[in-house]
Amino acid sequence: MEQEKVKITEVAERAGVSLATVSRVLNRKSGVSTRTRQLVEQALDELGYERSIAGGGVIGVITPGLSSPIFSVLAEQIGLALAPHGLRAVVCPALPGGVQERDFLKSLLNLGATGIVFCSASNTLDQFDPEVLHLLESRAVPYVCINGCFQGGHSIAYSSDDGYAAELSVRHLRQLGHTRIGMAAGPVGNRPADRRVAGYRAAMAALGLGDHSGLVVRQTYSVEGGQFATERLLADGCTAVVACSDQMALGAIRAVRRQGLSVPGDVSVIGYDDGPLMEFTDPPLTTVRQPVDRLAAEVARGLVGLLSGRQVPPGELMFQPEVVVRGTTGPHLDRRPPT
Repeated sequence: MEQEKVKITEVAERAGVSLATVSRVLNRKSGVSTRTRQLVEQALDELGYERSIAGGGVIGVITPGLSSPIFSVLAEQIGLALAPHGLRAVVCPALPGGVQERDFLKSLLNLGATGIVFCSASNTLDQFDPEVLHLLESRAVPYVCINGCFQGGHSIAYSSDDGYAAELSVRHLRQLGHTRIGMAAGPVGNRPADRRVAGYRAAMAALGLGDHSGLVVRQTYSVEGGQFATERLLADGCTAVVACSDQMALGAIRAVRRQGLSVPGDVSVIGYDDGPLMEFTDPPLTTVRQPVDRLAAEVARGLVGLLSGRQVPPGELMFQPEVVVRGTTGPHLDRRPPT
């Protein structure tokens, strides 16, 4: 303990600040200017101060509403991966980019949160509140992102390869004989949704499936959004639907059945996420599985690295999803009456 105290004293002398200021920086408390914080961080590095996360801290996990099963599982897995390092995850569900998300972040920082995980939060939006980045950078709190980097920031992100996921979906349906394949996509300006749309369009063009510009319907990530989009796609003659979430896929199935059609006899549907219980739907949902366990493990590893003062490679690391074939996709059957 005496050795650590002397070391902190050396840091304070090198930076020209008080012991209390060094303590606030080490514990990531507010009340320290950006310039002063930088001086202390520089002194810590020059003196080789070993910053330990032993004793733990709170990690805020900001995520969309937990009604989407995939986010519940991901938040749980992140918490489990952080626990061996003495870190405790606090889950904060909020709509991406909204006032509630910013308020959660402010509260976490004011309470001395050790780090932040943005799990498909405002980091996925083209238009996000710039105060989010300002708060993080002014407090110098380490953070990592899932499914997209903050534009204009220095984010570290771990993401599923959304474009490749859409390509896998289209190729799976094409192998079953479908050519009129539509997409029930998430909203414009949501980076994962935009990537999936780009992947879908690239796959359709590569497979020579003709003009598909009108076969993408953008909606919310919800059962209702999937139902609305699929009603439009069915009116355009689609025999298969690529849904951008499992919830949208369930809405697609409802839309098909409400028109007196069957899944997969008349229309095939493939989801995205592979959340809990999808293998128990009727029929079990064919979907693209996100590698949740690997994502959570890398998020924990990256965040612990930042907290320990180690260099963590910047940018976005992509993880490969996989198709899980179940009962909602099947061969295309031409049911048109003979002429």
